[in-house]
Amino acid sequence: MKPLHNLLMPILGAAALMASLAGPAHADTLADIKAAGVIKVATSLSVTPYTYINAEMKPDGSDVATAQLLAKDLGVRLEIVNTPVASRIPTLQTGKADLVVSVLSVSPERQKIIDFSRPYSLIREVLIAPKDLAVGGYDDLAGKAVGVTRGTVEDKLITDNAPKADIRRYEDVATLITAAASGQVKYVATGLISLAELNKKTGNKFESKFVMKDFMLAMGLRKNNPEFLDWLNKWVTANLENGKLGAIFKQYHHVELSPQVLETGK
Repeated sequence: MKPLHNLLMPILGAAALMASLAGPAHADTLADIKAAGVIKVATSLSVTPYTYINAEMKPDGSDVATAQLLAKDLGVRLEIVNTPVASRIPTLQTGKADLVVSVLSVSPERQKIIDFSRPYSLIREVLIAPKDLAVGGYDDLAGKAVGVTRGTVEDKLITDNAPKADIRRYEDVATLITAAASGQVKYVATGLISLAELNKKTGNKFESKFVMKDFMLAMGLRKNNPEFLDWLNKWVTANLENGKLGAIFKQYHHVELSPQVLETGK
């Protein structure tokens, strides 16, 4: 008969292999943030008035102010990780950021790869074009050059609903608006908040033609972080109810936060 330790060796070896494949025990991001004393928030500083660089060359906007309030309440320092719009989720997934607060709308596709907090804000996506052009819906975009920001919900909406359009993809909203103002594209799928900036550059030549969709904005975090997700949801709920998130939105957007945001996620 073989010695007992010889019989156990294959079993112990298999167990060790499984443990090595499983990797280190998972630590919730919330605990890591508190231990480090800093929260790294990914945001694309190119979507005025949600995210931008102000006259003092500092990050600003309603999403930046939201992140600042969150870091203060969490008791840690805020580190803004400026990233292109299309790289917001990859930046989160690769661990370069702990959280995304950057005009990030909730979609079924994104929910497969990251988790979302309760919505804290909203954005209206529209099709913008010069006032003298007639556009009633997606069918009217066939054969037309339509500008979008790469990797956004507007990109998907045009791709899915206007398959015959000539889609021109830009890396950020600022570049998209510049392309429209310079005549590279006449049709722009973007947030309604971009209309004012575009008209400022063109002498009020553009208008919203039709609403594509209203999207809830939420904070994105890596999956399997139940403690962090629970903290975020409670934080959003508390600051919607006490009016602080509404005050931030009104400060930057000059309108009241939609009641739809207050009702979603209750």
